[in-house]
Amino acid sequence: MVKGDYTVEQVIEKAQTLIEALPYIQKFQGQVVVVKYGGSAMLDEKLKYNVIKDVALLKLVGMKPVIVHGGGKEISKWVEKIGKEAEFINGLRVTDAETMEIAEMVLSKVNKSLVSMMQKVGLKAVGISGKDGGMFTVEKKFPGGKDIGYVGEVTEVDVTVINSLLDNDYVPVIAPIGVDVNYDSYNINADDAACAVATSLNAEKLVFLTDIEGVFIDPTDKSTLISEMDINEAKEIINNGVVGGGMLPKLTNCISAMENGVSRVHILDGRLEHCLLLEFFTQKGIGTAILKEPLF
Repeated sequence: MVKGDYTVEQVIEKAQTLIEALPYIQKFQGQVVVVKYGGSAMLDEKLKYNVIKDVALLKLVGMKPVIVHGGGKEISKWVEKIGKEAEFINGLRVTDAETMEIAEMVLSKVNKSLVSMMQKVGLKAVGISGKDGGMFTVEKKFPGGKDIGYVGEVTEVDVTVINSLLDNDYVPVIAPIGVDVNYDSYNINADDAACAVATSLNAEKLVFLTDIEGVFIDPTDKSTLISEMDINEAKEIINNGVVGGGMLPKLTNCISAMENGVSRVHILDGRLEHCLLLEFFTQKGIGTAILKEPLF
């Protein structure tokens, strides 16, 4: 039997998926969810649109999403256009005054593009940078003792503007720019900014959209994906040298956020369509979830 373009069996399967999502919707209704948005999911227009639709659904079922975005690849593109070569130390962009100006310009462009796309799907969104309302106060960052220019470490987050937007039913979209005590602008690693925001808001969830499927015991063996672990297991993985490269600081950020009030952290492959919905609303989920305690 066929109903429209679907068989009855397919329609029933869709209904079962909605029922499966119900306890998660009930549990997280009214909770703040911080999403660090970056990687390939920001470059592919179809993926970008799917992420925005996911955020819209999170909002419509009663969650309070907050978006913190990056824009590193776009910044590198514009830096190259003026004849400069992008330089990184310990994964952080060396940012002189000229590069800082470009970064702020590009991040503003990315910010407003995301806001426009959200409004197209019916969300009320407001784009801000960490400079607005004195949101991000920073100190100069010295990775490995090296001076890499205008790169900041968040020392304080004033969440007044964010809470005002959430209270008035807006989705805040935050660009990772902050100021020091002299009001000079600094670029902030988007992962660091997302952790700082999630911690300051006591967020229920912090989500990293990345270009990898999650945390693996053996990155060359996809069957070793760790779907779920607690904070102690995460520390053990780091101490045993299981993770390295870009995953190491990301996992360290996850642990820090959870030790400072965030309940759950998710590391997801942003290249997978509707990754947010699959992780939040299905029993199996995708990616890696780091929990303080079992979900149920």
